[in-house]
Amino acid sequence: MYLPDHFKETDPAAIAALVKANPLATIVAQGNDGLFANHIPLIMVADTQLIGHIARANDMHRILADGQEILAVFQGTHGYISPNWYPTKAETHQQVPTWNYEVVHLHGRIRFQHDEKSKRAVVGRLTKHFETAQNGAQAWKMSDAPQDYMTARFAEIVAFEIDVTRVLAKAKLSQNKSPIDAQGAAKMLAENGQGALSERMIKKLAPNTD
Repeated sequence: MYLPDHFKETDPAAIAALVKANPLATIVAQGNDGLFANHIPLIMVADTQLIGHIARANDMHRILADGQEILAVFQGTHGYISPNWYPTKAETHQQVPTWNYEVVHLHGRIRFQHDEKSKRAVVGRLTKHFETAQNGAQAWKMSDAPQDYMTARFAEIVAFEIDVTRVLAKAKLSQNKSPIDAQGAAKMLAENGQGALSERMIKKLAPNTD
Protein backbone atom coordinates (compact mmCIF):
# COMPACT_ATOMS: atom_id res chain seq x y z
CA MET A 1 0.00 0.00 0.00
CA TYR A 2 1.26 3.46 -0.90
CA LEU A 3 1.64 5.12 2.49
CA PRO A 4 3.06 8.67 2.74
CA ASP A 5 4.12 9.63 6.25
CA HIS A 6 1.40 12.26 6.63
CA PHE A 7 -1.32 9.64 6.02
CA LYS A 8 0.07 6.90 8.29
CA GLU A 9 -2.27 5.80 11.07
CA THR A 10 -0.25 4.50 13.99
CA ASP A 11 -2.73 4.76 16.87
CA PRO A 12 -3.56 1.16 17.94
CA ALA A 13 -6.93 2.26 19.34
CA ALA A 14 -7.92 3.93 16.07
CA ILE A 15 -6.85 0.85 14.08
CA ALA A 16 -8.78 -1.52 16.36
CA ALA A 17 -11.85 0.74 16.17
CA LEU A 18 -11.81 0.71 12.36
CA VAL A 19 -11.54 -3.10 12.27
CA LYS A 20 -14.39 -3.43 14.77
CA ALA A 21 -16.64 -0.98 12.92
CA ASN A 22 -15.95 -2.52 9.49
CA PRO A 23 -15.72 -6.30 10.08
CA LEU A 24 -16.31 -7.46 6.49
CA ALA A 25 -12.70 -8.05 5.45
CA THR A 26 -11.33 -8.79 2.01
CA ILE A 27 -8.94 -11.72 2.48
CA VAL A 28 -6.35 -11.81 -0.29
CA ALA A 29 -4.06 -14.80 -0.76
CA GLN A 30 -1.78 -16.44 -3.30
CA GLY A 31 -2.94 -19.77 -4.73
CA ASN A 32 -1.47 -22.05 -7.37
CA ASP A 33 -3.46 -20.22 -10.05
CA GLY A 34 -2.61 -16.72 -8.81
CA LEU A 35 -4.17 -14.25 -6.39
CA PHE A 36 -7.70 -14.77 -5.13
CA ALA A 37 -9.93 -12.95 -2.66
CA ASN A 38 -12.80 -13.76 -0.31
CA HIS A 39 -15.04 -11.41 1.65
CA ILE A 40 -15.42 -12.69 5.21
CA PRO A 41 -16.57 -11.03 8.45
CA LEU A 42 -13.78 -11.19 11.03
CA ILE A 43 -13.38 -10.09 14.61
CA MET A 44 -10.19 -9.37 16.52
CA VAL A 45 -10.07 -11.46 19.70
CA ALA A 46 -6.60 -10.37 20.76
CA ASP A 47 -4.22 -7.63 19.68
CA THR A 48 -2.66 -9.97 17.15
CA GLN A 49 -5.37 -12.51 16.27
CA LEU A 50 -8.46 -12.57 14.05
CA ILE A 51 -11.10 -15.30 13.82
CA GLY A 52 -13.74 -16.23 11.26
CA HIS A 53 -15.23 -19.10 9.30
CA ILE A 54 -16.02 -20.02 5.72
CA ALA A 55 -18.29 -22.48 3.98
CA ARG A 56 -16.76 -25.94 3.69
CA ALA A 57 -17.57 -25.68 -0.03
CA ASN A 58 -15.26 -22.66 -0.26
CA ASP A 59 -11.96 -23.96 -1.66
CA MET A 60 -9.91 -21.48 0.36
CA HIS A 61 -9.20 -24.07 3.07
CA ARG A 62 -8.04 -26.54 0.42
CA ILE A 63 -5.94 -24.05 -1.54
CA LEU A 64 -4.10 -22.56 1.44
CA ALA A 65 -1.82 -24.54 3.72
CA ASP A 66 -1.84 -23.93 7.45
CA GLY A 67 0.59 -21.12 8.20
CA GLN A 68 0.32 -19.57 4.74
CA GLU A 69 0.45 -15.79 4.58
CA ILE A 70 -2.70 -13.82 3.80
CA LEU A 71 -3.72 -10.17 3.74
CA ALA A 72 -6.96 -8.99 5.38
CA VAL A 73 -8.14 -5.58 4.18
CA PHE A 74 -10.64 -3.56 6.23
CA GLN A 75 -12.17 -0.55 4.44
CA GLY A 76 -13.43 2.31 6.56
CA THR A 77 -15.32 5.45 5.63
CA HIS A 78 -14.49 7.02 2.27
CA GLY A 79 -15.72 9.55 -0.27
CA TYR A 80 -14.99 11.80 -3.24
CA ILE A 81 -13.58 15.29 -2.62
CA SER A 82 -14.35 17.96 -5.22
CA PRO A 83 -11.87 20.79 -5.90
CA ASN A 84 -14.86 23.15 -5.63
CA TRP A 85 -15.02 22.43 -1.89
CA TYR A 86 -11.64 24.09 -1.21
CA PRO A 87 -12.03 27.83 -0.49
CA THR A 88 -8.59 28.57 -1.96
CA LYS A 89 -9.67 27.13 -5.31
CA ALA A 90 -11.48 30.38 -6.14
CA GLU A 91 -8.23 32.28 -5.63
CA THR A 92 -5.57 30.02 -7.16
CA HIS A 93 -7.50 27.38 -9.20
CA GLN A 94 -4.67 25.04 -8.17
CA GLN A 95 -6.72 22.15 -6.85
CA VAL A 96 -7.67 18.75 -8.26
CA PRO A 97 -10.20 16.03 -7.30
CA THR A 98 -9.21 13.35 -4.81
CA TRP A 99 -10.66 10.57 -2.67
CA ASN A 100 -10.44 10.49 1.11
CA TYR A 101 -10.55 7.16 2.93
CA GLU A 102 -9.42 5.03 5.84
CA VAL A 103 -8.13 1.48 5.47
CA VAL A 104 -6.29 -1.15 7.52
CA HIS A 105 -4.13 -3.93 6.07
CA LEU A 106 -3.47 -6.83 8.43
CA HIS A 107 -0.90 -9.34 7.20
CA GLY A 108 -0.92 -12.68 8.94
CA ARG A 109 -0.74 -16.45 8.83
CA ILE A 110 -3.91 -18.50 8.65
CA ARG A 111 -4.69 -21.79 10.39
CA PHE A 112 -7.85 -23.75 9.62
CA GLN A 113 -9.86 -25.66 12.23
CA HIS A 114 -11.97 -28.64 11.18
CA ASP A 115 -13.00 -30.09 14.55
CA GLU A 116 -16.47 -29.30 15.86
CA LYS A 117 -15.21 -27.98 19.20
CA SER A 118 -13.16 -25.27 17.52
CA LYS A 119 -15.96 -24.42 15.11
CA ARG A 120 -18.42 -24.07 17.98
CA ALA A 121 -15.99 -21.78 19.80
CA VAL A 122 -15.47 -19.50 16.78
CA VAL A 123 -19.16 -19.35 15.88
CA GLY A 124 -20.01 -18.72 19.52
CA ARG A 125 -17.65 -15.74 19.73
CA LEU A 126 -18.79 -14.30 16.40
CA THR A 127 -22.45 -14.74 17.31
CA LYS A 128 -22.06 -13.15 20.73
CA HIS A 129 -20.14 -10.23 19.22
CA PHE A 130 -22.59 -9.38 16.43
CA GLU A 131 -25.85 -10.44 18.05
CA THR A 132 -25.20 -8.51 21.25
CA ALA A 133 -24.36 -5.40 19.25
CA GLN A 134 -27.54 -5.81 17.19
CA ASN A 135 -30.10 -7.20 19.63
CA GLY A 136 -28.74 -6.68 23.14
CA ALA A 137 -30.55 -8.82 25.71
CA GLN A 138 -32.61 -10.45 22.93
CA ALA A 139 -29.49 -11.72 21.17
CA TRP A 140 -29.84 -15.03 19.34
CA LYS A 141 -27.80 -17.88 20.83
CA MET A 142 -26.78 -21.20 19.36
CA SER A 143 -28.84 -22.91 22.05
CA ASP A 144 -31.95 -21.32 20.53
CA ALA A 145 -31.69 -23.80 17.62
CA PRO A 146 -32.12 -27.61 17.83
CA GLN A 147 -28.85 -29.39 18.59
CA ASP A 148 -29.03 -31.72 15.58
CA TYR A 149 -29.69 -28.74 13.32
CA MET A 150 -26.60 -26.91 14.62
CA THR A 151 -24.48 -30.05 14.32
CA ALA A 152 -25.44 -30.25 10.65
CA ARG A 153 -24.58 -26.58 10.14
CA PHE A 154 -21.15 -27.03 11.77
CA ALA A 155 -20.41 -29.82 9.31
CA GLU A 156 -20.86 -27.27 6.53
CA ILE A 157 -18.22 -24.77 7.71
CA VAL A 158 -14.51 -24.50 8.44
CA ALA A 159 -13.26 -22.17 11.17
CA PHE A 160 -9.93 -20.36 11.06
CA GLU A 161 -7.58 -18.14 13.03
CA ILE A 162 -5.23 -15.53 11.60
CA ASP A 163 -2.14 -14.63 13.60
CA VAL A 164 -1.36 -11.03 12.64
CA THR A 165 2.29 -10.41 11.79
CA ARG A 166 2.19 -6.91 10.29
CA VAL A 167 -0.15 -3.92 10.50
CA LEU A 168 -0.41 -1.09 7.97
CA ALA A 169 -3.07 1.57 8.35
CA LYS A 170 -3.85 4.67 6.32
CA ALA A 171 -6.07 7.64 7.11
CA LYS A 172 -6.17 9.95 4.08
CA LEU A 173 -8.26 12.75 5.56
CA SER A 174 -6.88 15.95 3.99
CA GLN A 175 -3.98 16.26 6.42
CA ASN A 176 -1.92 17.57 3.47
CA LYS A 177 -4.30 20.49 2.92
CA SER A 178 -4.42 23.87 4.61
CA PRO A 179 -6.84 24.07 7.57
CA ILE A 180 -9.25 26.30 5.63
CA ASP A 181 -9.40 23.87 2.70
CA ALA A 182 -9.72 20.78 4.92
CA GLN A 183 -12.52 22.42 6.88
CA GLY A 184 -14.25 23.46 3.65
CA ALA A 185 -14.16 19.90 2.33
CA ALA A 186 -15.42 18.49 5.63
CA LYS A 187 -18.30 20.98 5.67
CA MET A 188 -19.38 20.05 2.13
CA LEU A 189 -19.16 16.34 2.89
CA ALA A 190 -21.53 16.81 5.82
CA GLU A 191 -23.94 18.78 3.64
CA ASN A 192 -23.85 16.00 1.03
CA GLY A 193 -24.74 13.18 3.40
CA GLN A 194 -21.17 12.04 4.18
CA GLY A 195 -21.32 12.93 7.87
CA ALA A 196 -19.19 10.01 9.03
CA LEU A 197 -16.28 10.95 6.77
CA SER A 198 -16.68 14.63 7.67
CA GLU A 199 -16.49 13.80 11.38
CA ARG A 200 -13.39 11.66 10.89
CA MET A 201 -11.69 14.50 8.99
CA ILE A 202 -12.56 17.06 11.67
CA LYS A 203 -11.29 14.76 14.42
CA LYS A 204 -8.05 14.00 12.59
CA LEU A 205 -7.47 17.68 11.71
CA ALA A 206 -8.41 19.06 15.12
CA PRO A 207 -4.79 19.58 16.30
CA ASN A 208 -4.17 21.72 13.21
CA THR A 209 -7.34 23.80 13.37
CA ASP A 210 -7.32 25.30 16.89
